[in-house]
Amino acid sequence: MAAHDRLPAPARAWVARAVLPWSATSVARIWTRAMAETGSEAAALDRLAAAERATLAREAALACRGGTG
Repeated sequence: MAAHDRLPAPARAWVARAVLPWSATSVARIWTRAMAETGSEAAALDRLAAAERATLAREAALACRGGTG
C-alpha cells in the first residue's frame, strides 16, 4: 500500500477507478515514461487507460481461444 501512496495523486485516482488490479510498479513505470516523453498528466492518464484496454483485449482474446491467461 505504501508504494501506491507514493504515486502521484492523478495516478492514484486512476488506479482507484481501474478495472484491473494494477501494481504500483507498473503504474509508476507507465506514468514516469509518459511524463518524461510528454510532460502532460493528461497524456500519462491516457497511457494508463490504453495499457488497461490492451490488457483487457489480450485477456478477452485468450478467453475466446479457451486460454486461462
